[in-house]
Amino acid sequence: MSIQKTLGEFIVEKQSDFPHAKGELSALLSAIKLAAKIVNREINKAGLVDITGASGVENIQGEQQQKLDMYANEIFKNALIARGEVCGIASEEEDNYVFFDNKNSRNGNYIVLMDPLDGSSNIDVNVSVGTIFSIYRRVSPLGGPVNMEDFLQVGRKQVAAGYVIYGSSTMLVFTTGHGVHGFTYDPSIGVFCLSHESLTIPKTGKIYSINEGNYIKFPLGVKKYLKYCQEKDESTNRPYTSRYIGSLVADFHRNLLKGGIYIYPQTAQAPSGKLRLLYECNPIAFLAEQAGALATDGYNPILDLKPTELHQRVPFFTGSPEMMATAHEFIAKFKDE
Repeated sequence: MSIQKTLGEFIVEKQSDFPHAKGELSALLSAIKLAAKIVNREINKAGLVDITGASGVENIQGEQQQKLDMYANEIFKNALIARGEVCGIASEEEDNYVFFDNKNSRNGNYIVLMDPLDGSSNIDVNVSVGTIFSIYRRVSPLGGPVNMEDFLQVGRKQVAAGYVIYGSSTMLVFTTGHGVHGFTYDPSIGVFCLSHESLTIPKTGKIYSINEGNYIKFPLGVKKYLKYCQEKDESTNRPYTSRYIGSLVADFHRNLLKGGIYIYPQTAQAPSGKLRLLYECNPIAFLAEQAGALATDGYNPILDLKPTELHQRVPFFTGSPEMMATAHEFIAKFKDE
């Protein structure tokens, strides 16, 4: 039996991929790894203790926060504040960004944006959920407080991004701009082991992921593309298979491994889209591009969009490049109809 490389060993080995970090980024990723272990432990208790269901509190978007949303947010925040490398965070569960106002953190070089528990409403029914994170170098002066400019950076400024998927197994998938690598958690020894090195998405696939219950509200180009996916055509292996979990991390992870396209377009009720640019779309887009996939708002690369507010929403399309190209053709063709 071969001994698998651990996440810690892999980070040390790849330290040359981020030479200007001086070990800081390694320590930051270690904090995320620790928090993920704790959240994984609590998720596995769902149904045994009172940690599922709504908390009775709404977030700034007017959405009901789940108990585990709030718990995961505190776990990741505490793990990051314990590291002097991070000077502040922004979270889907926080109204505003949080400045870590202590002596060590004031000189931290990094800020972290995160969705602590993506798809948390699925926990009650034992469906995969995840954590999404995005890491940037601060632009404000060291020693002082962080400011909004630190958090409203374009996605291409990310130095690292990733997600943790809590499912039949728990995996941490991340990139530092040098490929995408996946690590599976071995609970028997308490470590993440390298299981998927240099992940690359297939150029095309047979899966499309979208909430078809909102079909009537979709733009015409998206409707036409969905009908294309459902048509029979042997030359393109259609019809495709519809697979939608309702947890971005789980849907993206499946399509990353098997090939496919994920679509969350704007609707009549949500003309700006539903997913958050900073906490969900930017980090997933960074991973997607590093794995050979595309990620856009239907027209423009997600990583080129300039954020204007912390909780900004955008339409989101990501997946295998050939499937994305076809979807873009339909969207452009019916743009004004």
